[in-house]
Amino acid sequence: MSEITLALPKGRLFQPAAELLRKMGLDGLPTEETRRLVFADHARRLRFLALKPVDIPTYVSYGAADLGIVGKDILLEQEPDVYEPLDLRFGFCRLVVAEPKELWERDDPAKWSWVRVATKYPHVTEAYFAEKGIQVEVIRLDGSIELAPLVGLAERIVDLVASGETLRANGLVEVGEIAQSTARLIVNRASLKTEYQAIQALMDRMQEALG
Repeated sequence: MSEITLALPKGRLFQPAAELLRKMGLDGLPTEETRRLVFADHARRLRFLALKPVDIPTYVSYGAADLGIVGKDILLEQEPDVYEPLDLRFGFCRLVVAEPKELWERDDPAKWSWVRVATKYPHVTEAYFAEKGIQVEVIRLDGSIELAPLVGLAERIVDLVASGETLRANGLVEVGEIAQSTARLIVNRASLKTEYQAIQALMDRMQEALG
Protein backbone atom coordinates (compact mmCIF):
# COMPACT_ATOMS: atom_id res chain seq x y z
CA MET A 1 0.00 0.00 0.00
CA SER A 2 1.50 3.34 -1.05
CA GLU A 3 1.40 6.59 0.87
CA ILE A 4 -1.49 9.01 0.26
CA THR A 5 -0.71 12.74 0.24
CA LEU A 6 -3.26 15.35 1.31
CA ALA A 7 -2.59 19.06 0.76
CA LEU A 8 -3.89 21.40 3.48
CA PRO A 9 -4.35 25.17 3.10
CA LYS A 10 -2.21 27.44 5.26
CA GLY A 11 -4.03 30.39 6.81
CA ARG A 12 -7.62 30.65 8.00
CA LEU A 13 -8.72 27.21 6.72
CA PHE A 14 -5.84 25.24 8.25
CA GLN A 15 -7.18 24.74 11.78
CA PRO A 16 -10.74 23.79 10.77
CA ALA A 17 -9.27 21.36 8.21
CA ALA A 18 -6.95 19.87 10.86
CA GLU A 19 -9.86 19.60 13.32
CA LEU A 20 -11.90 17.68 10.74
CA LEU A 21 -9.00 15.27 10.16
CA ARG A 22 -8.51 14.77 13.89
CA LYS A 23 -12.24 14.08 14.20
CA MET A 24 -11.67 11.33 11.62
CA GLY A 25 -9.12 9.81 13.99
CA LEU A 26 -6.03 10.90 12.06
CA ASP A 27 -2.78 11.75 13.86
CA GLY A 28 0.34 13.81 13.22
CA LEU A 29 -1.33 17.19 12.72
CA PRO A 30 -0.21 20.29 14.68
CA THR A 31 -2.58 21.85 17.18
CA GLU A 32 -1.16 25.34 16.69
CA GLU A 33 0.56 27.51 14.05
CA THR A 34 3.88 26.09 12.87
CA ARG A 35 6.43 26.70 10.13
CA ARG A 36 6.62 23.02 9.25
CA LEU A 37 5.28 22.16 5.81
CA VAL A 38 5.14 18.35 5.93
CA PHE A 39 3.42 16.15 8.54
CA ALA A 40 2.61 12.45 8.61
CA ASP A 41 0.31 9.85 10.11
CA HIS A 42 2.68 6.94 9.61
CA ALA A 43 0.29 4.35 10.97
CA ARG A 44 -2.25 5.16 8.25
CA ARG A 45 0.37 5.87 5.56
CA LEU A 46 -0.80 9.45 5.16
CA ARG A 47 1.33 12.50 4.43
CA PHE A 48 0.07 16.08 4.86
CA LEU A 49 1.45 19.13 3.06
CA ALA A 50 0.79 22.68 4.29
CA LEU A 51 0.56 24.89 1.19
CA LYS A 52 -0.60 28.32 0.11
CA PRO A 53 -4.27 27.80 -0.79
CA VAL A 54 -3.76 29.16 -4.30
CA ASP A 55 -1.14 26.43 -4.99
CA ILE A 56 -3.23 23.45 -3.87
CA PRO A 57 -5.12 22.88 -7.16
CA THR A 58 -1.76 22.77 -9.00
CA TYR A 59 -0.29 20.20 -6.60
CA VAL A 60 -3.42 18.05 -6.92
CA SER A 61 -3.77 18.48 -10.71
CA TYR A 62 -0.19 17.33 -11.27
CA GLY A 63 -0.38 14.50 -8.77
CA ALA A 64 2.16 15.89 -6.27
CA ALA A 65 -0.75 15.56 -3.83
CA ASP A 66 -3.52 12.97 -4.20
CA LEU A 67 -6.09 15.11 -2.41
CA GLY A 68 -6.42 18.70 -1.22
CA ILE A 69 -8.64 20.96 0.84
CA VAL A 70 -9.23 24.38 -0.75
CA GLY A 71 -11.81 27.16 -0.92
CA LYS A 72 -14.41 27.09 -3.70
CA ASP A 73 -13.37 30.64 -4.62
CA ILE A 74 -9.99 29.35 -5.79
CA LEU A 75 -11.60 26.51 -7.75
CA LEU A 76 -13.91 28.98 -9.49
CA GLU A 77 -10.94 31.14 -10.43
CA GLN A 78 -8.55 28.41 -11.57
CA GLU A 79 -10.98 25.77 -12.91
CA PRO A 80 -8.49 22.93 -12.32
CA ASP A 81 -9.03 19.50 -13.85
CA VAL A 82 -9.74 17.71 -10.57
CA TYR A 83 -12.55 15.73 -8.98
CA GLU A 84 -14.51 17.72 -6.35
CA PRO A 85 -16.48 15.16 -4.30
CA LEU A 86 -17.18 16.94 -1.00
CA ASP A 87 -18.33 20.30 0.31
CA LEU A 88 -16.69 20.42 3.75
CA ARG A 89 -19.07 23.16 4.95
CA PHE A 90 -16.55 25.30 6.81
CA GLY A 91 -14.76 28.52 5.84
CA PHE A 92 -17.91 30.17 4.52
CA CYS A 93 -17.21 33.39 2.60
CA ARG A 94 -18.72 35.35 -0.25
CA LEU A 95 -17.09 36.79 -3.36
CA VAL A 96 -18.51 40.29 -3.78
CA VAL A 97 -18.25 43.52 -5.74
CA ALA A 98 -17.68 46.58 -3.55
CA GLU A 99 -17.13 50.31 -3.99
CA PRO A 100 -16.53 53.38 -1.78
CA LYS A 101 -19.57 54.50 0.21
CA GLU A 102 -19.52 57.99 -1.33
CA LEU A 103 -19.70 56.45 -4.82
CA TRP A 104 -22.40 53.98 -3.72
CA GLU A 105 -24.62 56.85 -2.51
CA ARG A 106 -24.96 58.20 -6.07
CA ASP A 107 -24.31 55.02 -8.07
CA ASP A 108 -26.72 52.76 -9.96
CA PRO A 109 -25.12 49.40 -10.91
CA ALA A 110 -27.96 48.85 -13.41
CA LYS A 111 -26.47 51.67 -15.52
CA TRP A 112 -22.90 50.36 -15.58
CA SER A 113 -21.47 49.97 -19.09
CA TRP A 114 -17.73 50.01 -18.24
CA VAL A 115 -15.95 49.48 -14.95
CA ARG A 116 -12.37 49.19 -13.70
CA VAL A 117 -12.04 46.59 -10.99
CA ALA A 118 -9.11 45.55 -8.78
CA THR A 119 -9.09 41.89 -7.73
CA LYS A 120 -7.12 38.71 -7.19
CA TYR A 121 -9.89 36.88 -9.10
CA PRO A 122 -9.53 38.14 -12.72
CA HIS A 123 -11.15 35.13 -14.40
CA VAL A 124 -14.25 35.13 -12.15
CA THR A 125 -14.51 38.92 -12.39
CA GLU A 126 -14.37 39.00 -16.18
CA ALA A 127 -16.97 36.22 -16.46
CA TYR A 128 -19.33 37.95 -14.00
CA PHE A 129 -19.32 41.30 -15.79
CA ALA A 130 -19.40 39.73 -19.26
CA GLU A 131 -22.56 37.87 -18.28
CA LYS A 132 -24.11 41.22 -17.38
CA GLY A 133 -22.96 42.80 -20.65
CA ILE A 134 -20.62 45.20 -18.85
CA GLN A 135 -17.12 45.93 -20.17
CA VAL A 136 -14.52 45.49 -17.45
CA GLU A 137 -10.89 46.47 -17.09
CA VAL A 138 -9.36 44.14 -14.51
CA ILE A 139 -6.37 45.19 -12.44
CA ARG A 140 -4.78 42.07 -10.94
CA LEU A 141 -3.58 42.42 -7.34
CA ASP A 142 -2.43 39.86 -4.78
CA GLY A 143 -3.15 41.63 -1.51
CA SER A 144 -4.71 44.69 0.19
CA ILE A 145 -7.43 44.83 -2.47
CA GLU A 146 -9.42 47.30 -0.33
CA LEU A 147 -6.65 49.88 -0.77
CA ALA A 148 -7.23 50.22 -4.54
CA PRO A 149 -10.31 52.53 -4.34
CA LEU A 150 -8.71 54.61 -1.57
CA VAL A 151 -5.76 55.60 -3.78
CA GLY A 152 -7.61 55.83 -7.09
CA LEU A 153 -6.22 52.66 -8.67
CA ALA A 154 -9.74 51.35 -9.32
CA GLU A 155 -13.15 52.55 -8.17
CA ARG A 156 -14.41 49.05 -7.50
CA ILE A 157 -13.05 45.76 -6.19
CA VAL A 158 -14.00 42.09 -6.28
CA ASP A 159 -12.87 40.34 -3.11
CA LEU A 160 -13.67 37.57 -0.68
CA VAL A 161 -15.49 38.64 2.49
CA ALA A 162 -16.50 36.78 5.62
CA SER A 163 -18.04 39.26 8.05
CA GLY A 164 -17.60 42.30 5.80
CA GLU A 165 -15.74 44.09 8.60
CA THR A 166 -12.68 44.82 6.43
CA LEU A 167 -14.89 46.44 3.79
CA ARG A 168 -16.60 48.64 6.38
CA ALA A 169 -13.30 49.58 8.00
CA ASN A 170 -12.09 50.89 4.65
CA GLY A 171 -15.28 52.79 3.78
CA LEU A 172 -16.45 50.26 1.17
CA VAL A 173 -19.98 49.01 0.50
CA GLU A 174 -20.99 45.74 -1.10
CA VAL A 175 -22.94 46.25 -4.35
CA GLY A 176 -23.15 42.70 -5.71
CA GLU A 177 -22.56 39.07 -4.80
CA ILE A 178 -20.77 36.88 -7.35
CA ALA A 179 -20.54 33.57 -5.49
CA GLN A 180 -20.51 31.84 -2.12
CA SER A 181 -17.50 29.81 -1.04
CA THR A 182 -16.79 27.01 1.42
CA ALA A 183 -13.89 24.59 1.78
CA ARG A 184 -13.97 21.67 -0.67
CA LEU A 185 -12.16 18.36 -0.96
CA ILE A 186 -10.49 17.87 -4.34
CA VAL A 187 -8.92 14.68 -5.71
CA ASN A 188 -6.42 13.97 -8.47
CA ARG A 189 -8.24 12.06 -11.20
CA ALA A 190 -5.45 9.51 -11.78
CA SER A 191 -5.00 8.92 -8.03
CA LEU A 192 -8.71 8.14 -7.69
CA LYS A 193 -8.19 5.24 -10.11
CA THR A 194 -4.82 3.94 -8.89
CA GLU A 195 -5.52 4.41 -5.14
CA TYR A 196 -9.28 4.04 -5.29
CA GLN A 197 -9.80 1.95 -2.14
CA ALA A 198 -7.59 4.09 0.11
CA ILE A 199 -8.99 7.39 -1.18
CA GLN A 200 -12.60 6.20 -1.09
CA ALA A 201 -12.13 4.97 2.50
CA LEU A 202 -10.71 8.38 3.44
CA MET A 203 -13.62 10.18 1.77
CA ASP A 204 -16.13 7.92 3.53
CA ARG A 205 -14.57 8.72 6.92
CA MET A 206 -14.58 12.42 6.06
CA GLN A 207 -18.26 12.28 5.10
CA GLU A 208 -19.03 10.49 8.36
CA ALA A 209 -17.09 13.08 10.40
CA LEU A 210 -19.03 15.88 8.69
CA GLY A 211 -22.26 14.27 9.90
